[in-house]
Amino acid sequence: MTPEVVVFGTAGYAAQHLRRARARHDRGELRLAGACDVREPSAEARALLPEGAVIARDAGELLARTTPDIAVVATPPHTHLPLARLALAAGCHLLVEKPPVLDLAAFAELTGLAYGRACQTGFQSFGSAAVPVVRAAIEGGAIGTVTGIAAAGAWIRRDRYFARADWAGRRRVGGQPVVDGTLTNPFAHAVATALLVNGTAEVLPERIAVELYRARDIESDETACARLSFPGAPDVVVAATLDAEADHDPYVLVHGTEGQIRWHYKTDLLTIDGEQRQVAPPRDLLANLVAHVRAGEPLLAPLAATRAFTALVAAVRDAPEPLPLPAAWVETVGTGPDRHFVVPGIDRDVETAAERLALFSELALPWTGAALPERKR
Repeated sequence: MTPEVVVFGTAGYAAQHLRRARARHDRGELRLAGACDVREPSAEARALLPEGAVIARDAGELLARTTPDIAVVATPPHTHLPLARLALAAGCHLLVEKPPVLDLAAFAELTGLAYGRACQTGFQSFGSAAVPVVRAAIEGGAIGTVTGIAAAGAWIRRDRYFARADWAGRRRVGGQPVVDGTLTNPFAHAVATALLVNGTAEVLPERIAVELYRARDIESDETACARLSFPGAPDVVVAATLDAEADHDPYVLVHGTEGQIRWHYKTDLLTIDGEQRQVAPPRDLLANLVAHVRAGEPLLAPLAATRAFTALVAAVRDAPEPLPLPAAWVETVGTGPDRHFVVPGIDRDVETAAERLALFSELALPWTGAALPERKR
């Protein structure tokens, strides 16, 4: 059986899904049957579709004109659940981009609706060859007893990044939560990967502490940290910023009583107690989903493995509005679409938070303001 695939979305990261699907279509691994977008698809997106593929204005029309086995949902976060409902009702298996849903009620609904169908999520790092290596190192005692897991990320994001879509930099659109933000979107992989390494990806946290900050006059945060605490497992602490002095490769840091594991999940560089290893690139998640549908190969990034991450998304959604960073601690660089903001020293602060398993407020940084309360289950 050659599965038929459709893609919801044609712009932004959806174009990457189209490219991957087209490459596998050309190799005969699947049939790319069509795509849909509420906006007019670009010439590039149209060129990615094979002859005879359907281009539709919405998912309902696309599903009515095709008979897909798999639907890829690569649209704005707040549209994932309604589009997943349509695709599942049409009998499709799913690949849903991150964040798959925005709260635990939606997580429970999607889990129920997907019963008997596969639901893969867009956490590409879950398919990395580093995952079994890290797990084996932890289980084999390479760094002693694990005392905590951290993740750190520091990137520059310019004004054009926040102008790319009407939901970018927003906590809500039309009164509906969209939950854009540092930990829920650009560094969602850091959070989810740390939870996976911790063995708590499917576990509901006992407590979540969140701190959100912003330099721009936007709704969402650009600098954030969080601590997720679990029964019988180490804490996970994530610190990240889009107000960096320079772009840095994000990483997961496993703390042990006798050493550390550092995994740069975007470049597949792994360091175990000082020894560097280059691991193979991640397995393509669509290819894995196709293999699952065809032959029952286990999913690499199933919906169930995003439960704890979804709890973090909900905590960010429900947290107080991000605190504006004091003007004295923010520098403006460039003009126009290239303008971006920098908090001097924040690159180091993010690394320190990961190294110490500390929230920004616990580091007594001068720009943090008051720490936000923990959100209990």
